[in-house]
Formats: sequence, C-alpha cells, structure tokens
Amino acid sequence: MNNPGNVIFQHFKVGRPEHEKLNGHRSCVLWFTGFSGSGKSTLAGQVQERLMAKRIHTYLLDGDNIRHGLNSNLDFSPEGRTENIRRIGEVAKLFSDAGIVTLTAFISPFRKDRDNVRNLLPKNDFIEVYVNCPIEVCEQRDVKGLYKKARTGEIAEFTGISSPFEPPPNPEIEVRTNEQSVEQCVNIIVDFVLTRIL
Repeated sequence: MNNPGNVIFQHFKVGRPEHEKLNGHRSCVLWFTGFSGSGKSTLAGQVQERLMAKRIHTYLLDGDNIRHGLNSNLDFSPEGRTENIRRIGEVAKLFSDAGIVTLTAFISPFRKDRDNVRNLLPKNDFIEVYVNCPIEVCEQRDVKGLYKKARTGEIAEFTGISSPFEPPPNPEIEVRTNEQSVEQCVNIIVDFVLTRIL
C-alpha cells in the first residue's frame, strides 16, 4: 500500500474555471435520494434531457448501473452502502471539477453519507433532491419486484423494510412524486438548477 505521505497532489493549469468557461455554465452535483421506486432515476433522466436541450453539459450516475461496474464488489450492508456513496461522491467531485453538471440517483439512505459528499464539494455545489414518496406507494409500484422479495426475506438489508432510510432534514429541493406529476417535478428541479449554474 502506498504511504499517503509519499503521494503528492498534482496541480495543473487547466482546472474547473477553465472547464466552466469552455462549457458556458457552472458545474454542480444534483443528488437524488429516496426510496426504491420513488422515481429518482426517472426524474434524473428527464432532468438530464431537459438540461442537454439547453446545451448544458451533464452526466448521470445511476445506482443500479454503478453497481454493475465500479461498485460491483460491494454488498448492501451499512458498511457497503457507505463505501458505495463515498466512491460515488469522489466520482461526482471529479465530474464537477471537469465543469459538468452531475446527476446521481442513489437511495443513499444514511444522512451522514450524503453530508460527507456535500462536504467534499465547494459551498452551494451540492444540490440535494429529496424524491419524497411514501414507502406504501413505492411498494405498490414495485417496478423491479424488489419489495416483494424483501418481504419474503429473499433480499436482506432492504431500505424501508429491513434497513432504515434517514430523510434529508433540509434538502435544497423536495418533490413529492405521489402528488406531483413527473413534468411538475422536472420543472421544479430544472428551474432551480438553472439559477445556480447560469
């Protein structure tokens, strides 16, 4: 293992300000959090499409997709979940340094883990989007059949069933997908983001 004392951070002439100038907008991290089935990925995807239509440079990191590659070696224990979010936080920071608006769709159930990502970034760069939907509604949707498996014990450590979810106390954005349409939610998020980056 490398001795941290022997690892020196390299600084280059091309940094975030240069990337942002080239892109024509500031970067930020949009962090979608909520229960499975709340609509995180759906909203993140549609927000990305809307921002791209406005010539905003974006990248979307989705929880399921990341666990097929970068985080394929992690389980769903509390420790595994924390490491999952830590890695994604570092990746999101890299994208933000590159001047890109980064969208992340992760259950990210633990407040401390989300706060750790917030603290990685400059002030106002972390936009927490709480996709608030009652677990009863998420379970009725059960688009992936996960709640059924969790109820029968096929899936352990499932958020909302056998593992806790700690809702954000003061998210920058809160949408309620059981009360608002997808379009309404997307409009709220896009309008907020544009005020931050333009």
